[in-house]
Amino acid sequence: MKIAVAGIGYVGLSVAVLLAQRHDVVLIDIEPGKVQHIISRTPPFDDPEIARYLREVPLRLHATLNPKQAYEGADYVVVATPTDFDPVTGAFDTASVEAVIQSVVAINPQAVIVIRSTVPVGFTERAKARWCTDRLIFSPEFLREGRALHDNLYPSRIVVGERSERAQAFARLLQEGALSQDVPVLFTDAAEAEAIKLFANAYLAMRVAYVNELDSFAETHGLNTRQIIDGLCADPRIGGGYNNPSFGYGGYCLPKDTQQLESHFAGIPQHLISAIVHSNTARQHFIAERIMLRKPRRVGAFRLVHKEGSGNFRASSMQGVIAHLHAQGVEVLVYEPSLDVAEFLQFRVEPDLDRFKHGCDVILANRMTSALTDVAHKVYTRDLFGRD
Repeated sequence: MKIAVAGIGYVGLSVAVLLAQRHDVVLIDIEPGKVQHIISRTPPFDDPEIARYLREVPLRLHATLNPKQAYEGADYVVVATPTDFDPVTGAFDTASVEAVIQSVVAINPQAVIVIRSTVPVGFTERAKARWCTDRLIFSPEFLREGRALHDNLYPSRIVVGERSERAQAFARLLQEGALSQDVPVLFTDAAEAEAIKLFANAYLAMRVAYVNELDSFAETHGLNTRQIIDGLCADPRIGGGYNNPSFGYGGYCLPKDTQQLESHFAGIPQHLISAIVHSNTARQHFIAERIMLRKPRRVGAFRLVHKEGSGNFRASSMQGVIAHLHAQGVEVLVYEPSLDVAEFLQFRVEPDLDRFKHGCDVILANRMTSALTDVAHKVYTRDLFGRD
């Protein structure tokens, strides 16, 4: 079987590697550098398990910039292109997904197109009508950055937004590449599958925001956050997931997906979804104000990435905190080894860790690390468990 995968991000590459264990898979992207990475068998982002599979596992995996080469003869085309939230329109920008659909319908109208990109509720049905095709399925992914292949190999569940034989066939493709046995599989209608994705990420963002507001309360009143969290999470109905305080939720998915869900609630009475969105900004402002109490001359931002093991610092909470500090006239110095530039936005980047550590009055660390133990007296972190 031939399968094409559009988009060499963590969603596209991880599912391509999963499927290429047993099938011919062609990855396609508009960026030549990403295609070259696949040809060279190296990932274009940080994911140790993907790197190991590309290096050590025999994969029937190819990459191209040519749509015809990718889509012609494909039984399935998996769409995994980015869909950023546009605050002006109040919706995801689905142009990249639409471009793939347009191309596939023109080149190979018999291919089943499986959308893995996160889209607004109702997108799949509208796309079917627009392109006069019934060959579209939505199947959400539930992956963590830095562990994308792991979460494909050991999926929590598989959701396919269609109840049909071809939906069952696609679910089997994901199952046969996984290492987990007896993975729960749920077949739903398209809009329901789209909603599952948005509500799942909003719930995870809510967990992060809840623990962060707990921590803001505890720090303000001089209470021990760890003791409160331990007592809270001892309740099996609550559990211990997503319970480590941070500067806020960030990354590619949670911020944009909660914003999209809030937009969907237009005209529907609600407070909680909006609170999840606005809580993140409030937390970053709170962190900045706590730093200002120390009257720093120069604050160091240790890593911009939003979570351990991720090379992505898009929409990271650290950026929100240092923007607040900069607005109050504080000089900010950034240490981010993945950056090869002298400046990031308006902030100076210091590539040497020792110079960074000794050149700052206060060091912000979303997660504590052994690299900062020698300057622990300078470090401001709310990290309790050394993990995300």
